[in-house]
Amino acid sequence: MKQKISAFLESKVVPIATKLASSSILIAIRDGITLAMPLIIIGSIFMVIASFPVPGWEDYLGDVGISSYLWKGVDSSFGLVGLIASFGIANSFADQHKVDGVPAGIVSLSAFILITPFLSGEDGAGLPIQYLGSKGLFIAIILSILSAYIYQWFINNNIQIKMPETVPPAVSKSFSAIIPGAVIITFWLIIFTLLEKLSLPNLHEIAAAVLGIPLNLLGSNIFGTLIIVGLNSLLWFVGVHGGLVNNLMQPAWIANIDANRLAYQSGEKLQHVITQPFMDNFVYIGGSGATIGLVLTIAYFSRKKNASKRTKVLSPITVVPGLFNINEPTMFGVPVVLNFFLLVPFFLTPMLNAIVAFFAMSSGLVPLTRNVASWTMPPIISGFLTTGSINGAILQTLLIMIDILLYYPFFRLIEKRFEVEETK
Repeated sequence: MKQKISAFLESKVVPIATKLASSSILIAIRDGITLAMPLIIIGSIFMVIASFPVPGWEDYLGDVGISSYLWKGVDSSFGLVGLIASFGIANSFADQHKVDGVPAGIVSLSAFILITPFLSGEDGAGLPIQYLGSKGLFIAIILSILSAYIYQWFINNNIQIKMPETVPPAVSKSFSAIIPGAVIITFWLIIFTLLEKLSLPNLHEIAAAVLGIPLNLLGSNIFGTLIIVGLNSLLWFVGVHGGLVNNLMQPAWIANIDANRLAYQSGEKLQHVITQPFMDNFVYIGGSGATIGLVLTIAYFSRKKNASKRTKVLSPITVVPGLFNINEPTMFGVPVVLNFFLLVPFFLTPMLNAIVAFFAMSSGLVPLTRNVASWTMPPIISGFLTTGSINGAILQTLLIMIDILLYYPFFRLIEKRFEVEETK
């Protein structure tokens, strides 16, 4: 039976998953959003300082005149994710097509600003900050992919201004970008003009409806989240990086955490349970499959006098990375990939984490996430930082205990198998 399932996965699932994982569009989206992650984390640090959960802290910062500057730091970092992604996605897509990505990214960035409605005032025109952040992320994805595709087509078909070889490369590259850049910017200018003249919604609003609504329907409710988690585990189990599925949902999850951040900043009620930090720090504790439970189980067995040599070797190379949510050593060292002894807990554990965390937060027992902690932040600490409450850390502790209980009986079977193999 196991051989039949394995053969089916290798012949049917792996080829499709591998093809999707190598998609230049998906890779570009992943790289572009990853480029903005440092700013998201930096902005979250400012937010943690500005809203540290100590009675009277926020009032104190307001009284001494520091609070507004900290929130400006949040808006000027966390609030630029869409703008940065418009450059990063185009840059990555062009690079994959053997074209210099920097000018492609610059042209895409210009186009992003071009299609964004300006604010007018006594001091001149300005850009609305909400469109530069997560609200602009959906149009950043569409615009960047289209712009980069057009750009690389012009360059790869040699439709460009060529300078003599004596001209410095930096200058030559700048002139090469003129023709494709002019076409791209003119194209988006025509689109923007038509929408404005016809009194239609701007491209940000259209993209939010076209991409945002379907993604939110899938990724903002517990049932869709369980599907995403299951697909993530399936890909990893067959040896394909499961982050592919998460990358598709990342724009929606980032938009949700940014909406929570803005709601908290304005004193309104937070609305979104499922966000990027919810997935990173409460569902995938220890990495995909919530393997924190597995590595801690391995550590427990390794301390026994009669533990197998393999378990004793696995313990140090899996536990330390696992505490920082890095589980590649576990995935390929135990291994988890195509290991049918671990099939059930690898699928079930993150799903149970999602269900428990969802109901704990939606019921009000644990505050909703409002900050972003690095995905490598160890649990307990990340639970406190992302929710701004000790209840977040307590919830993570409970989830880890559940994860250990789920993985324990299955690894016990593996440990017995290790022992038998070593006595042969």
